[in-house]
Amino acid sequence: MAAPEGQAAATINGTVTRVEVIHFTTPNQCYSCVVLGDYAEETVTTHFADELASGKMVFDHISIADPAQQEIVERYGATGSSLWIGVYDDQGGFYPEEDVRVWYKLNDKPGFTTYLKTVLEMRLRGDLTQ
Repeated sequence: MAAPEGQAAATINGTVTRVEVIHFTTPNQCYSCVVLGDYAEETVTTHFADELASGKMVFDHISIADPAQQEIVERYGATGSSLWIGVYDDQGGFYPEEDVRVWYKLNDKPGFTTYLKTVLEMRLRGDLTQ
């Protein structure tokens, strides 16, 4: 259950149970799309190893063209190469967001890492701002 259409939620209703970080891909990825996925995966595996091990955070690369992945593609609304963050709470809430700001940080790997790490720390706390 996401925030009402056209209105962004500032915080979730309950406790965060899981954060999904999904790099959606297309069959023919450009260089920037590959870098986006690599940087995102490295950020998550480096800074959120405990959360990954416990299942509180999940990272995946998913092709939007893979018929076996259509349910998750539709749940997020992904239509092309993109980075999405989905927050689930213990009240049955699901809060998906496409993070378009990461594209502007591809020429600054440390800045990308710092930015994404900060956003994911906020999402783990239930803070959906920024």
